Amino acid sequence: MREVFTGMPWWVKWVAVPVIALVVFGGLIASVVGFVILLLFKVLVFVALVGGLIFVVRKFMSSSSSSSDW
Repeated sequence: MREVFTGMPWWVKWVAVPVIALVVFGGLIASVVGFVILLLFKVLVFVALVGGLIFVVRKFMSSSSSSSDW
């Protein structure tokens, strides 16, 4: 592969080839990035919901245990 690019100008290696790769694989790259962002968003929502549930349960347990001391 290196022999193919040895006689080419710099702009072919550093501009034209990456642009062609983005055009060809752009949809695939966008879908992978979108999937990763969606997965991270779902993980953040899950962590927030679990944290809220733990907060509510601790709040309820502390208020019910202090009022039922006998």
